Amino acid sequence: MSKVVHFEIGGTDKAKAAGFYGALFGWTFSETGPATMIEGAGLTGHLNALGHEPHNYVVVYVDVDNIEMSVEQAAELGGKILIGPVAIPNGKIAWIQDPTGTTIGLWEQAR
Repeated sequence: MSKVVHFEIGGTDKAKAAGFYGALFGWTFSETGPATMIEGAGLTGHLNALGHEPHNYVVVYVDVDNIEMSVEQAAELGGKILIGPVAIPNGKIAWIQDPTGTTIGLWEQAR
């Protein structure tokens, strides 16, 4: 059974978002490359500003053993591949849409 392991909050102003979520939830933040990592949320997460559509979004990431196989299976089940798989320093990510149009992220830890 795969588990939700990470979340991402996208917007147009990471500093403004960090101020809001910090004040509201008590979260703290640290800059890591283009992402602002969220600390204290109980689940790893980060703030991001893509610079293109979608500007405002929330994506949860589900841990998978083989991201290429999971993306292929999602497409076979009627889903749509939006991004990736893309290698990042500590693994790979992908975004898919389910058949109803909802976006979800896939995550494979580097081994």
